[in-house]
Amino acid sequence: MSTAPRTARGNRTRAKLLEAAEAVFASVGYHDASIVKITEAAGVGLGTFYLYFDGKQTIFDEVVEDLNRRVRHAMTDAARNAPNRMESERAGFRAFFRFTAQHPALYRIIRQAEFVSPGALRLHYTRIVNGYIEGLKAAQSSGEVRDMDPPSQRGP
Repeated sequence: MSTAPRTARGNRTRAKLLEAAEAVFASVGYHDASIVKITEAAGVGLGTFYLYFDGKQTIFDEVVEDLNRRVRHAMTDAARNAPNRMESERAGFRAFFRFTAQHPALYRIIRQAEFVSPGALRLHYTRIVNGYIEGLKAAQSSGEVRDMDPPSQRGP
């Protein structure tokens, strides 16, 4: 469990820790990462870490959640003003690929989550899939996509 900061300065410190953890996990991997490496990269004292996070697993899970939130936000923002579902799909995918190119740590960390934190991995993909399903349902409601249940569709 992590603790939410009470001040703007606390928010900045917590954000610095998350950013540093992302960089450390991406560069050395979860198992070789340490709280000391994270706090050194963030430029904060070791004790400060524990004001916001219980341990390495907690901050790792939050890094996965933060990356997920940011990539979904980028995709949603890009697709928001598209004139139809097809253009929305294209804009969303372009934003996804742009985000992953700008944040190569995303899938280095997500791949680690498979072994380190299966729950965080499941949450990552569930949120992406649920957002996609919502978009398809909206497109079905507006008549842009025919009414169907994608899981029941079978190939040849």
